[in-house]
Amino acid sequence: MALTQPPPMAPPLAHEQILRRQSLRESAARTYARSLPVVPVRARGLTIEGADGRRYLDCLSGAGTLALGHNHPVVLEAIRAVLDSGAPLHVLDLATPVKDAFTSELFATLPRELAEHGKVQFCGPAGTDAVEAALTLVRTATGRSGLMAFTGAYHGMTAGALAASGGARDTSVTRLPYPYAYRCPFGTGGGRDTGEAADGGGAEAAERGAELSARWAENALADPKGGVPRPAAMILEPVQGEGGVIPAPDSWLRRMREITAAHDVPLIVDEVQTGVGRTGAFWAVEHSGIVPDVLVLSKAIGGSLPLAVIVYREELDTWRPGAHAGTFRGNQLAMAAGAATLAYVRENGLADHAAELGARMLARLRGLAAHHDCIGDVRGRGLMLGVELVDAEGPVGSDGAPPPGSRLAAEVQQQCLDRGLIVELGGRGSAVVRLLPPLTLTDEQADAVLDRLADAIAAAVRSTPGSAGTPLPTMRGTTP
Repeated sequence: MALTQPPPMAPPLAHEQILRRQSLRESAARTYARSLPVVPVRARGLTIEGADGRRYLDCLSGAGTLALGHNHPVVLEAIRAVLDSGAPLHVLDLATPVKDAFTSELFATLPRELAEHGKVQFCGPAGTDAVEAALTLVRTATGRSGLMAFTGAYHGMTAGALAASGGARDTSVTRLPYPYAYRCPFGTGGGRDTGEAADGGGAEAAERGAELSARWAENALADPKGGVPRPAAMILEPVQGEGGVIPAPDSWLRRMREITAAHDVPLIVDEVQTGVGRTGAFWAVEHSGIVPDVLVLSKAIGGSLPLAVIVYREELDTWRPGAHAGTFRGNQLAMAAGAATLAYVRENGLADHAAELGARMLARLRGLAAHHDCIGDVRGRGLMLGVELVDAEGPVGSDGAPPPGSRLAAEVQQQCLDRGLIVELGGRGSAVVRLLPPLTLTDEQADAVLDRLADAIAAAVRSTPGSAGTPLPTMRGTTP
């Protein structure tokens, strides 16, 4: 696969017309299309070819959906096999050989305790519907209605999922501080070195913040005068994605498991974005060794097609038939593609590959940060990486860090696109540049991605007034 960027071409008329019609016809709520005006016409692996004739390296991967990249042969073969077999494509929740194969492959990857004593519920096609199913499940099983969730969380766009997310208003959710080392709510972080702790490095500042977070959660449940009735569940992400690529320390996750178990509160872990090898383990909970009561899964489990499930402890299976349903929960093509993806990741050790390559990319990004004051923090786990940009000349906040570099981050995203690299933004002030490449990423491709990102940051610093940093020479061909 060629990694060199061809010279920019004059956009064909069709490209401009499609973008113009989209802006006229689609709602004001569209998101990616605003910052990424690309019209994909062909794609394979890491590469997208647009209608303008340009090629792009896709480090968005369908927001983490494309574990194997675009149009992987095993996924296409699985889809063709179902189409050629004459099998029904729509079956509601009826049993089929395709569904049975998917469920068997899924259970083969799960933590043993869930695989041996778990149930699976097929939900509507989106991760947010799986979150809703998880909330319905625990409320039915416990008879309680409240919820504990965390600052910075993102769990979806439906009502219950939004209520558990970071921007919620007027909800019955108790909000707890997530362990965010760089912008620690307790003021113990704020240093660039804290990024090492977030991926398991164990820096002292991050450990202090995580311990205070755990104590807060424990006290909220233990204090009879604290104003927090015992909730139906606690929900968390092992790595906050939309929140800014913030990995929770393994020790903190173990504390959350201990605290919820001690107070008979089901623990829901949202692995919609972290699952299927993304963080360097098949499921992110495996890093800490915890087994949640409910695991929420979507995105990559459908092999690029819409699919969402929850897997949960069998003692929670107390709801009545139809308590949670969905017309499109029997997506046969997605189950076939998903089973093929799960098997390929498992059989080819792609989680280990993500861990090793992700660590090398993280090290190189930290080397880049040493030359740019505008890079406040670099963090991640596996092939889920984030670069937090800051206004280095702005006032330090109560969290010990400078203000988010929102304007600079937007310029970096544009400079990346100009260089044929697709990245997404997230975090506070949308100031975190996020990398979610496919797990099939090669060393050569990783170098190309980081070369373009380094060039883009240097160009953005030069073109954005008030940005701080020393532009680096191109880092092409180097490895950590």
